[in-house]
Amino acid sequence: MTAVIDIHKSKKILIIAANPGTSSITGWPIGFWWGELTHPYWTFSEAGYDIDIASPKGGALVGDSYSDPEDESGYSAHDLISLGFKKSPAHAGLLSQSKAIADLDPAAYDAIFVCGGQSPMVTMIDDTALHSFVAQAYEAGKVVAVVCHGTCILLKTRLSNGDLLVKGKTWTGFANSEEKFADNFVGKKIQPFWIEDQAKALPDTNFIVQSMFKSFVVRDGNLITGQQQYSGAAAADLVVDALGR
Repeated sequence: MTAVIDIHKSKKILIIAANPGTSSITGWPIGFWWGELTHPYWTFSEAGYDIDIASPKGGALVGDSYSDPEDESGYSAHDLISLGFKKSPAHAGLLSQSKAIADLDPAAYDAIFVCGGQSPMVTMIDDTALHSFVAQAYEAGKVVAVVCHGTCILLKTRLSNGDLLVKGKTWTGFANSEEKFADNFVGKKIQPFWIEDQAKALPDTNFIVQSMFKSFVVRDGNLITGQQQYSGAAAADLVVDALGR
C-alpha cells in the first residue's frame, strides 16, 4: 500500500524558554526575555505553523522584568506584541503550563527555537539534558535556532560523536559590547561570564557579532543564531525561509 503524503500538513515548531532562576551574581530573579518568545511566536503563527512552548523543567515561566512591557521601568513599553500575548488568556496560559522537554521527542518537530533572557546563563548553561535534546534535534536534520543569551548552550552542546555542535560553524550571540553596556546601565556586573569571550576561546568555530543592539542573524546550514533580543523575529524569519510555508 502506497503511503499518502499530506503536502498541506502544518510545520511544527517547539519554542524553548528558560525556567525561572536566581542570578548568582546579582541575586535578582531571572527568566526568559518576552520579545524573544512572542515575536518569533507571531512570525510562526503568521506562517501557519503549529507551535508548542516548552522549558527544561516544564511549568510556569517568568519573564525578565526589563522585557515586560508592563514593567514600571518602561524599558520594553514599546513591545506591543508581548503586551498582546500577555493580555490574551489563551496565549498567556501557554506560559503558565509549559511542556517539559523530558516529555517531548525532538524528532516530532520541524524546528526548535531556543529563547534567551538572563536565566539561560544560570539555568541552561550546564543543563546536559537540554544540550542533548538540542543535539538530537540537530542530528535528526531539524532546524535549530538559538538567540541572545540562549546561545550560551552552544558553548557546551555536543553531538553524538563528541564534537561541539558549533564545530566548523559560523554563529553569533550576545556581544561583549552589549554586556558592557548592560553592566554600565545598571551599575554592576550582571552575567557570570560573557558568551563572546567563551566562544572565541573555542577551537574550530567562527563566532561573529555586529553592531550593538541591532538585529543580526546568521544561518549556517540548519543552525540559525541571533545576536540579542532585537534578533528574535529575524531568526524566526530564517526558520520560515528554511522550512517554507
